Amino acid sequence: MGNLVEFRAALQKLGSPEKARLAARYFKTGAGEYGAGDTFIGVTVPMLRKLATSYEHLSMDDLETLLTGPIHEERMAALLILVRQFGHGDEQTKRSVYDFYISHTEWVNNWDLVDCSAEYIVGSWLEDKNEKILETLAHSPLVWERRIALLATFHYIKQGDSIEALKIISIVLHDKHDLIQKATGWMLREIGKRCGEDIEKGFLDKYYKTMPRTTLRYAIERLPANVRAHYLARQP
Repeated sequence: MGNLVEFRAALQKLGSPEKARLAARYFKTGAGEYGAGDTFIGVTVPMLRKLATSYEHLSMDDLETLLTGPIHEERMAALLILVRQFGHGDEQTKRSVYDFYISHTEWVNNWDLVDCSAEYIVGSWLEDKNEKILETLAHSPLVWERRIALLATFHYIKQGDSIEALKIISIVLHDKHDLIQKATGWMLREIGKRCGEDIEKGFLDKYYKTMPRTTLRYAIERLPANVRAHYLARQP
């Protein structure tokens, strides 16, 4: 069982300067962009998942060190480890992982970090809980917390339940941020795929005239061409 120092050494060995440069552009790390200041060392997600498997035993203190650091891949690895600890843990472990995650959302600060973790930790934990935290997150001024609220509902959508997702989608429907508009459209598309096309179209019929064009385009990607044309032609 390796320790934090060994983990970091193993991670650095996997790095690629060329992949790091490509990732920095892809994840918008330029001045004024959503990922401004983020640091990449060029490790792919499959490599990170494999490494996370080998270091699943790292402590919360170690994971906090990784998650609150400047290196994107360290934060991703910490989240992948947390997902594994949650999935393999008992109720007390799951609660600890969830509490840790919710108290560190400011560090889950890019779309890939949200998307690899929110549904598996937040959505899964809240499944049988009567808590309103998703609504609170959906109203957050922090874009990453709003995306966490959306992606957490993917856990329910995959089980054929659209109720919580549509509630959160309604809160963020007119969000100005591109990353929220895309995620909202994505969740609507998945509702149509997994919960029923009629449910998705019922929501679209009510809101398509006022929702952002990006959200609408993402939402209707899987619908028949004539239905897509219907919504796009009639949006102001």
